[in-house]
Amino acid sequence: MTIGSSSRVLRGLRVPRVARVARVAVCCTVVCALGGLAVATRPESGGVRVEEGPQDAKAPHEPPSLYRPATQVRPRAGAPDVPQDLSAVSWLVADADSGEVLAAHDAHRKLPPASTLKTLFALTVLPGLPAGLRHTVRREELAGIGAGSSLVGIKEDRAYSVADLWRGVFLSSGNDAVRVLASLNGGWKATTEQMQAKARALGARDTRVVSPDGYDAPGQVSSAYDLAVFGRAGLRNAEFAGYCATATAKFPAGDWSYGIQNTNRLLTGAGVERYPGLIGVKNGYTSNAGNTLIAAAKRDGRTLVVTVMRPESGGGYAVYEEARSLLDWGFRAAGRVEAVGSLLPPRPAAGPQAGPGSPPVREETDEVTAPDWPVAGAITGAAGVGAGAVALALRLRNGRPTRG
Repeated sequence: MTIGSSSRVLRGLRVPRVARVARVAVCCTVVCALGGLAVATRPESGGVRVEEGPQDAKAPHEPPSLYRPATQVRPRAGAPDVPQDLSAVSWLVADADSGEVLAAHDAHRKLPPASTLKTLFALTVLPGLPAGLRHTVRREELAGIGAGSSLVGIKEDRAYSVADLWRGVFLSSGNDAVRVLASLNGGWKATTEQMQAKARALGARDTRVVSPDGYDAPGQVSSAYDLAVFGRAGLRNAEFAGYCATATAKFPAGDWSYGIQNTNRLLTGAGVERYPGLIGVKNGYTSNAGNTLIAAAKRDGRTLVVTVMRPESGGGYAVYEEARSLLDWGFRAAGRVEAVGSLLPPRPAAGPQAGPGSPPVREETDEVTAPDWPVAGAITGAAGVGAGAVALALRLRNGRPTRG
């Protein structure tokens, strides 16, 4: 069907002037509507817009700065210097609320995480197990605990609440408590797979889970970046935040109970000075990993999360003292440095440049546009033009149009 008429046909039929104008109005309306629909159905006209994060802003083909094996910081005028006496192989300082990374050193280096991996275990398993649930431990649930593991002292044929077991995980770093909770969660293998999926969902792409309790296992790795992601996510869960901030508790032993103390020395002050405002998160140690730590503290309405992996000098307490230095620096530097990255989850990168080896694009903002607005706008515009043309035809019918 062809819409419209040639001027020759119109002249031959001597169509009245008003009819000609009306026919032109109809043609304008249809053309505008078709054009509007064509624009509205373009793929780029609506939907969710993905924006690149700060670390991707300089060069789209260049790996984000956090992937470089060096210290990354972008100071403004008057910013304090990053501590120079750090011996950790890898570390990171971030704002726990915004997710902005304030500074980092070799943040994506893959290293054994030790018991800091228990943070990912808790993020994965904690939401599905009611704290008040009581469970009588079976012998097979304690099988497979690695030699030299840290334990809270769980005994078979004894009943514990899920909350008791979580205190055993967070305070005593008990691998026995992890084993029982994993059994309640569907088993060791299922929990391992769930943890791996959770890490990916959070954007923690350096982590490979082999043993959910963090015990040394071939191929098990994480990074300072990923551990910071886990720590930040944990603080946003009220139960997780409550457990990791608990300094001491009572653990049941049948008709009596005994005291347990958090192994995070910055929280308890055992052997080192307690850090003011510390709210968690988790420490770890194995012979293969060395000392690892995720520490979070709150001051003047700002919460920072710091990760430190494998200090190479200073003894067993160095991980705490280096975390202290980084927290002090972070509180002084906040607002005086540009972010070098983000802990926020990624969205899939689109386009021909994306590939399996491409660094993920970080989701710095969630800017959502209504998908139907382009269509509505096109139709509204077409209707407006058509209405104007009809009004013009009516005015010509009744005489000359008036000026507004």
